[in-house]
Amino acid sequence: MTEVATVRRSRLTPEREAELYEAVLNLLREVGYDSLTMDAVATRTRSSKATLYRQWGGKAELVAHAIRHNKPGGDHSADTGSLRGDLHAMMAREDDCTMEQNAALMRGMAIAMHSNPDLLRAFRELLIEPEMAAMQRVLQRAVDRGEIPADNPARKYMPHMIIGAFATRTLLDDLPPTRDFLISYMDAVVLPALGVTSTT
Repeated sequence: MTEVATVRRSRLTPEREAELYEAVLNLLREVGYDSLTMDAVATRTRSSKATLYRQWGGKAELVAHAIRHNKPGGDHSADTGSLRGDLHAMMAREDDCTMEQNAALMRGMAIAMHSNPDLLRAFRELLIEPEMAAMQRVLQRAVDRGEIPADNPARKYMPHMIIGAFATRTLLDDLPPTRDFLISYMDAVVLPALGVTSTT
């Protein structure tokens, strides 16, 4: 099914696809997921609804693809030679302005996912699972280097720690997440929990 979807989407030029995804994200920020309609997307992008459904299958898949497309490119688990370097590199993928916009967008999407199982499934497949796999590659390299023990109990909670810091910065501090905040959080919380000093 994924291969079929890829073939369908390949009919759009990369430029047209990027333009359409940007329009979807703008609509999401304006009206939220529940009020976003395929009619509105079709109007905003000067597309037909039939084309949108043929390319993506439905609203959940279109939105998940748009958010994934908006994420920074490249290998999210690139090897810098140390766990600290790898984690800092992951946090430096977005600038502060983009991070603030994405944090606001994700807060709205998190609410929508509670009542939209199709959206949750699409997010798990296209965003959450690839991000978790990238984090696991980072951690496995740290184990292979001897930086952390394979049985460190904090390993399985690292995604929760990172996502929690990103998601709750505004709630607790009334401030957006920033690269400096997340990098300092890595050094003060995540690395010590994994048994790594912040200077390693």
